[in-house]
Amino acid sequence: MMKSTKSTEPIRVGVLFSETGVTSVIEESERMGTLLAIQEINDAGGINGRELQAVSYDPGSRPAKFAAFAEKLILEDRVHVILGCYMSSTRKAVIPVVERWNALLMYPTLYEGFEYSRNVIYTGAAPNQNSVQLAEFMLREFGSRVFMVGSDYIYPYESNRIMSDLILERGGEKVGETYLPLDAPWEDYLAVAKKIKQAAPDFIFSTVVGDGTALLHRAYAQLKLDPAAMPIASLTTCEAEIKQMGADIAEGHITSAPYFQSITTEENRLCVARCKARFGDDIVTNQCWEAAYFQTHLLASAMRRMNCDSVPDLLRALPGSEFAAPQGKVRIDEHNHHTYLRPRIGRANATGQFDIIEEGRHWVRPDPYLVSHTLQDWSARVQVNSR
Repeated sequence: MMKSTKSTEPIRVGVLFSETGVTSVIEESERMGTLLAIQEINDAGGINGRELQAVSYDPGSRPAKFAAFAEKLILEDRVHVILGCYMSSTRKAVIPVVERWNALLMYPTLYEGFEYSRNVIYTGAAPNQNSVQLAEFMLREFGSRVFMVGSDYIYPYESNRIMSDLILERGGEKVGETYLPLDAPWEDYLAVAKKIKQAAPDFIFSTVVGDGTALLHRAYAQLKLDPAAMPIASLTTCEAEIKQMGADIAEGHITSAPYFQSITTEENRLCVARCKARFGDDIVTNQCWEAAYFQTHLLASAMRRMNCDSVPDLLRALPGSEFAAPQGKVRIDEHNHHTYLRPRIGRANATGQFDIIEEGRHWVRPDPYLVSHTLQDWSARVQVNSR
């Protein structure tokens, strides 16, 4: 692609987040974060005077659709950068497409790690930025016996494998592990909740995603299990899922994430206000929304610096770049294309938000392959609220 300093044509980017399907609730929040950032970028003059324009499709939470739309964006719409994907199965479907055509995927979702692609920028948390901290916190505060439940696809299996290793290394015990289809009915979740009650673990580690998150928590509540004594701990249950299930159902359960809407930074307060002004007062933000938001600003900054949307040029500009995100400053690592983030532990409260219980003092360098998954970065944690 030729650079042009004179073009006034819009720069188009692909947006692939599901508006329908089992993970549409969380993906719609990622879409909102992306569109909010695009609006802010254009209001500030765009990319050196050129409008940033979204070309969006709805893949319906289906990996094959993600791959097909990614190819359509690249070959028919002439888009070179795609912002999108939630489930790891959808990311895995898109990566061969962007690698084949030398396009770029910017992926704003926490994931299981153990991956690198030159054609992907990962802005969600890697396991050393959420799993390690959650394991340490839950073992310290609740006990060593864990029951694992997840959705039946790659992320839950790999995430549970990592969590199993972390727990076993620290003398813990796995008392149960089960997986449910993404479209599993209420009865299946109720059966799992009964197994949990019988096993009586110290806590549950959930990697259930999508609509199943609400079903799991409702089944737990129906059996009158007590989150103060035996909470559900998760990396994926955030404000969007709480809004779907109801704050009364979620209250007391634990999530590890680099961002919660309740963060008190001025940047977060203003950004949340702008999002509500654009999309409605009843919306809630979450870690995936925030990553989708700040990765779009990082992309725009790189485009301005290179004055183009050429992928080779962007891959020179994006590594090492920083942005003052709602969670605090973030940075794309020069070597592994993942992002420096600040770990936090939150407990869901009666308002549908999270009380931040603990947080790291500084950002944590991403270590997607868990080469050194010690708690060195987390040992300087700040205890914000006591249990």
